[in-house]
Amino acid sequence: MLRYLSMFSVSILLMVSFAFAQDEVMGNWEGRYQTDNYDTGKLRAQIIAEGGGNYQAIVRIGEEWEQSPGLTIMGKTEDNKTVFSGTVDVGYDLGGTYKVTATIAESKFAGRFVGDERSGSIEMSKVDKTPASLGATPPAGALMLFDGKDLNAWQQTDGKPAKWKLTQDGAMEVTKGSIITKQKFQNCKLHVEFRTPYMPEARGQARGNSGVYLQGRYEIQVLDSFGLEATEGDCGGIYGVAPPKVNACLPPMEWQTYDVTFYAPKFDNAGNKLKDAEVTVEHNGKIIHDQLSLPAPTGGSLNQDVTKPGGLMLQDHENPVQYRNIWLLPL
Repeated sequence: MLRYLSMFSVSILLMVSFAFAQDEVMGNWEGRYQTDNYDTGKLRAQIIAEGGGNYQAIVRIGEEWEQSPGLTIMGKTEDNKTVFSGTVDVGYDLGGTYKVTATIAESKFAGRFVGDERSGSIEMSKVDKTPASLGATPPAGALMLFDGKDLNAWQQTDGKPAKWKLTQDGAMEVTKGSIITKQKFQNCKLHVEFRTPYMPEARGQARGNSGVYLQGRYEIQVLDSFGLEATEGDCGGIYGVAPPKVNACLPPMEWQTYDVTFYAPKFDNAGNKLKDAEVTVEHNGKIIHDQLSLPAPTGGSLNQDVTKPGGLMLQDHENPVQYRNIWLLPL
């Protein structure tokens, strides 16, 4: 139904859902599987809310779970429990195809799998994953760009006063245009905390979209890409350059961190470029870009003049993304 409402109504509903949404099913789950002959192993699931009580569970097996392919099982909430069922193929070495049925009730994800060669049980509990740098204190010499109190360090991209909403818990919420710092920077270390909204009905680029623009030119995408196979357009991706090495997203409504080391491009005295801009990005403590070269400004940049310093820009993409604890250490 949501997709058929007017844009104004959608905005109102999204702001309400951001503030008050509670979803006990969505999120990270961890536990174990055990076959009926007592073989056992680790099991993890990322459960994505899809609206209307529907869910998608991306299940991964084993120690190197971030690199393992996800197995998808669909679920539906009815009568205060969420039931998942489906057929998954875990590969020849693990026994091929299995039918899986599981239920989330009373904070447990439990069920069974049945295959041609083996069967067994699964059980998982929901886990919280707090980034190590969440709430990080600025080091000596750093510039506090947003501490939750005011927008004095920021302005709209047209130079007018910043109009973003300040929340009671010390965040600022995207609204009424992109904003950029009044100060301009070259090489720096940057810390940004952000939270994507709960938008289960939305898909793709319509789901918690914003962006962090270094020098107003190089975008690190902000998006609700929790549980997905990340591309250049997903959270942490840099359009036209590279997808994140791993998808480090937390679920919507949870605070996340970007810790960025940025080096501006270098030029000789004649204005010839000697070296591209370079960026290293940690998303929730995981390196998603490591000394990545940025040959040119990305889409949506304020200008193409990479010879000059630029401000830190936060993008308004018409979704109520929130930011807090933003500081920058010039290098």
